[in-house]
Amino acid sequence: MSGTFLLRIAVAIILLTHSVFGMFNNGINDFGNLFLNQIGFAPFGVFLAWSIKLSHVVAAILLLSNKYIKAAGFVTIFVLVMGIILVHFKEGWFVVGGGRNGVEYNFLLIIVLFAIMYPNGLKKSQNTNL
Repeated sequence: MSGTFLLRIAVAIILLTHSVFGMFNNGINDFGNLFLNQIGFAPFGVFLAWSIKLSHVVAAILLLSNKYIKAAGFVTIFVLVMGIILVHFKEGWFVVGGGRNGVEYNFLLIIVLFAIMYPNGLKKSQNTNL
């Protein structure tokens, strides 16, 4: 079992639950129509919302299968950063407690994804042939 196994499972569960429920309760369409279209993404809000959520599902599957981890991580980090910029930043840091809907959750997921993508840090590979 790799050192990132539990983190990959945890992030996959978060991505799946954050996406799959919206597929069945009209949440994704509402996000596209009632938020994304209203902030300037019309008429592509629903398409963009579905793209975001499907990217989460694909990333979760890749994390669980331990395949294409960096690609899954970078796409998900991009989505999370855009979520911070478009939604969460104006709400402050805290998700609950000291505020509501802030950036702390996305920040934590981004850091965990980097830890999964680079389990040994950003060290340069050492060339032993020198």
